Amino acid sequence: MKTGPCCAIRRLISTLGIWGFLLAPPASAEEVDIRHLVQKNQSAIETTTILVKRLSDGRVWVSNPARARQRFSPASTSKIPHTLIALENGIADASTVFGWDGVLRPSRAWNQDQTLASAFRDSTVWVYQEIAGAAGQQVMSEGLLNLGYGYMIIGDKAQLSAYWLDDTLRISAREQTEFLSKLALETLPLSPSTYATAKDIMISDRMANWVIRSKTGWRHSKDSMDIGWFVGWVDCASEIYVFALNMDMPDTRSLAKRKSITYAILQDIGAFDCA
Repeated sequence: MKTGPCCAIRRLISTLGIWGFLLAPPASAEEVDIRHLVQKNQSAIETTTILVKRLSDGRVWVSNPARARQRFSPASTSKIPHTLIALENGIADASTVFGWDGVLRPSRAWNQDQTLASAFRDSTVWVYQEIAGAAGQQVMSEGLLNLGYGYMIIGDKAQLSAYWLDDTLRISAREQTEFLSKLALETLPLSPSTYATAKDIMISDRMANWVIRSKTGWRHSKDSMDIGWFVGWVDCASEIYVFALNMDMPDTRSLAKRKSITYAILQDIGAFDCA
């Protein structure tokens, strides 16, 4: 298993106990209202929420706390737990190649053979549909239950290829941060090899002193407002900052805002100020 910035936090957890650490922050912790930072970055506070949690002391920064508790379809952010389930159950590993079936799909990146890493990076839906089909309804359902992922409901067998896209499975921004906190600190019921492979796959950005592991999501609907997601965490020296943003997306111009808003807020609160 890899070691790194979270080691000091893990030692603290071993003393305090994981549930008390994650679910009952110290009395000195407080939730800081950051709606002004959302507005500064040109997003509507009524239709955007972002929650950031610093794991060393439980400090939370949040805009629109009511929306942070509202559940939405996870869309491609579900590829985080789905990747964990695939790895843990031997359905795929880092060397697995998923052969393209020759069917042309909307994204050019999808129209080729895939690895688990490329499918995660490019949100290749057909790969994760293959994974769900290979695992079966029981394994996928039990996997999400074991991970404590959001609503943890996937529907019947007919929904096995789309439950994370059609609003059957739902999760809130606050629940995303709870799940990701456990993943970052490696306190989920997973093997060391699953953690190591998944954390490598999830790396989306890095500088000399910090690493971001993350996933975007885009819940598209013909009948209601699209929802955009950006979730993950920053490993920065001895600190871990877990984040989850979701927002209404009236058009595709909003896609880039998912990351730009999150990065700007992480910068403002000092998440990149590594010792």
